[in-house]
Amino acid sequence: MMSAAQNQSTLEAKLGALQCHFTWDIDPSRSKLFRLRDSLEDIGTDEGNSWLGHIYNLQGYIHYQLGFNEDARRFFSRATEAFRQMRNTVSDEGPWLVVNYGNLAWLHHHLGEQAESQTYLSKVDTLLNEYPSPSQDELHPEIYAEKAWTLMKFGKNKSLLAADYFQRAIRMQPDMVEWHTSHVLALLNANKQYDETVEENILEKMRIAKEHDPENLYLAALYLEACAEERKGKRIEDEARELASKILRKPVSAYSGNTPLLRLYRRHLSVDEAIDLAEEALERHPDERYLKWSAALCYKWKIFSQKDHLLEQSMIDRAISLHKEVISLYPDSSLKIKLSLASIYTKSKRRQDEAGQIYEKLLESHLEPADKQVLYNAYAKYLHFIRNEGYQSIKYHMKAAEIPIQSSWRNNSIKTLERIRERNRNHMCREVEEFLAKLQD
Repeated sequence: MMSAAQNQSTLEAKLGALQCHFTWDIDPSRSKLFRLRDSLEDIGTDEGNSWLGHIYNLQGYIHYQLGFNEDARRFFSRATEAFRQMRNTVSDEGPWLVVNYGNLAWLHHHLGEQAESQTYLSKVDTLLNEYPSPSQDELHPEIYAEKAWTLMKFGKNKSLLAADYFQRAIRMQPDMVEWHTSHVLALLNANKQYDETVEENILEKMRIAKEHDPENLYLAALYLEACAEERKGKRIEDEARELASKILRKPVSAYSGNTPLLRLYRRHLSVDEAIDLAEEALERHPDERYLKWSAALCYKWKIFSQKDHLLEQSMIDRAISLHKEVISLYPDSSLKIKLSLASIYTKSKRRQDEAGQIYEKLLESHLEPADKQVLYNAYAKYLHFIRNEGYQSIKYHMKAAEIPIQSSWRNNSIKTLERIRERNRNHMCREVEEFLAKLQD
């Protein structure tokens, strides 16, 4: 008879072999978890969303990691129900529940509910036996698809792996339209990690995916944006406005296509038209925080695209008002919004001191290294361009650069320091040179 220790060891080995969020080597920072939680909420829970079960599954994992155990249990249960409704099959059970049951096995284990954990382990075994993968030595396509979708939420650096998993899923089960669409989106994200211009083969894949998924306005907006970059000056205004009218009629969601469309308006129509579109969306849905954040961004674009003497105070006031409201609506994930607000305060002669106050509060707060890096880079620019404090600016660029996390903010600080070294005009050149040399070691 097995001892309690042997039973525990066997249980943990079985849990470790599961394919689910708890075993996928996802270990984001706490601040990233809050941002992801909020972005998933902004996707919405429209009943027609084919990824609803995946959204709830990931929300359950996030809430467990944040310490909200009962919320985690609630989200995992919602995921179970969502999968059953979305698949609309004769049986309530199917391979799409393997990841969800694995998550529930882990959750019950962590909560000390070992009998329930064992129950879900048995359910996973039953599903894997009843629905084996069509391809030997590979995961079931439903598992590949959920793993791919999940990885896409953890940064562009995981996009190539996500695209590979989607491709494997599609090869075994080619009739899932949403998998084809997400495969193309993963390729697009991976491409944009290195180049803002979309490669021709990816553009063609986007066109084909758009034909097969005509109701996906997020994909349509991204495709039109990519085409606008390729057309080199050819007019896309009519297509953009037609797409805007469709998006405005759809339920509000972070994946409605609103964000890439506003970006398209800014780059290829005008910032003023982007603002008008954002305000129209807000008029229709005045309580949607996601739309308020989109509108706030548009006003920021306007403010930083004009010369200071042309700026209207009413424009700055509207931007400030929206930013403050958005900060209150994203209390756990508002660092970048606060930095955006600080940058807008610098454009208001009578409120520049408030920018300094925001930075002081953030510098005194407890932030994780990745967030410190963002803050130090932004503060270094503020010190240089607004306060004219070159020495302190260089110090904060160094502080951003020495945090060993690869990011655009770190790269920006390093490039700034390299320019200072090359110009050789600053009394800190020697110190900067020594710092950069150490950084390369």
